[in-house]
Amino acid sequence: MPHRRPWPLEPEGTVPTIRPATAARGNGDSPRHADRHGRFNYCSDALGDEQRLTAEEQVRTAREAFEATTDFALAVEEEFALLDPSTLDLVDRFEELHAGARGTALEEHLVGELIASEVEVKTGRCESFTDAAARLAERRTQLAALASELGVGLGATGTHPWSRWQDQRIIDTPHYRRNDEILRYVVWRNTSFGLHVHVSIRGADRAISVHNALRPYLPDLLALSASSPFVEGVNSGLHSARTQIFTRMFPRCGIPDAFAGWTEFEEYVRLLYETRSITEHTQLWWSVRPHLAFPTVEIRICDAQPELAEAQGLAALIYALTARLAQAVDAGEPLPDPPPRLIEENLWRAIRFGLEGELIDFPRTDAVPARARLEALAEWVMPVAEDLGAAPYIAIPAANAAERQRARYDEGATLEEIYAEQVRPKEPVG
Repeated sequence: MPHRRPWPLEPEGTVPTIRPATAARGNGDSPRHADRHGRFNYCSDALGDEQRLTAEEQVRTAREAFEATTDFALAVEEEFALLDPSTLDLVDRFEELHAGARGTALEEHLVGELIASEVEVKTGRCESFTDAAARLAERRTQLAALASELGVGLGATGTHPWSRWQDQRIIDTPHYRRNDEILRYVVWRNTSFGLHVHVSIRGADRAISVHNALRPYLPDLLALSASSPFVEGVNSGLHSARTQIFTRMFPRCGIPDAFAGWTEFEEYVRLLYETRSITEHTQLWWSVRPHLAFPTVEIRICDAQPELAEAQGLAALIYALTARLAQAVDAGEPLPDPPPRLIEENLWRAIRFGLEGELIDFPRTDAVPARARLEALAEWVMPVAEDLGAAPYIAIPAANAAERQRARYDEGATLEEIYAEQVRPKEPVG
């Protein structure tokens, strides 16, 4: 079946133009992104309009927001597949969920995410991890109730095991129309589901330092979160097929460069705008990025999580790690700074083998079990996690979602049976 696109497209080879500022609200870069005290106000855009601010305004206000914000507020985003409850196939029902959420407590926290068979829910700004953990549970419960009322199922693994990308419809918004025009096959192919964590960091240069410091740990977080061994009707042999599909295909994605400071980062962003490489700031798809609409460092490497407790645990580890690295930056503590090629090697190991494999341990450069690295990481961040209320949620599971699914496959279960076990549990969602 050909890819379905409900809008006229620019001719092939057309270079996208940078849109001027308009009155439309878009992608979270409303003036509401920070209050008068510089605290980020994490509000959802309803569907995803194009960037509202000019490139100059976006870069300038981002730096100002980082300088004015406070440390360690957070927000978590979760992406869910929309399913036919009987067949568990992906179904194009986002617009119905979006309409159904109007006038409810979920409305400002429910947004579209590329395809009509996907929905994203956001916790909103949380002042503590205890608050964030409660909001994760609340949002899942709210979404499940809405979906049930409309006869829609929900799934939360990094990929759908069998639905074809060719059968999915991109939602009709300016933001996603533009991405379709720019990326073509790359964006059509992206039927995947993730979990993202925003952590506010005070100071623009300091945020860049924390961003840099997080880079070597991204493969560890991916290995822990891996939940997508099956895609397009096959056992991919990978633990995170999502990462191979998304991170390895999109431009400006995966492990970013380290930057000397905000000025170097800003110069790079300006170059992208000036050369018309990007038309809006969200087209930096890195696995960790200083966000230009909120004064946060956003960690984007992780697969979606079928179980609420594991989503909370993953978010807790990311939050505590980010705060621990900020503490290390402040104290001038030595941190791992391996060459990008070694971080990339670990990223591949995490994609392929997940928690079952080995990762290169920095700075020793020995290969050690991924689980052992994560256990050591959890121990390292635990004092900060205790101070921030995240410690009770941090745990390295005996088997993560990818391992559990692969074990069932080895036992002879079908993809349909395995997926049903992921999306029909006792918890509210997936």
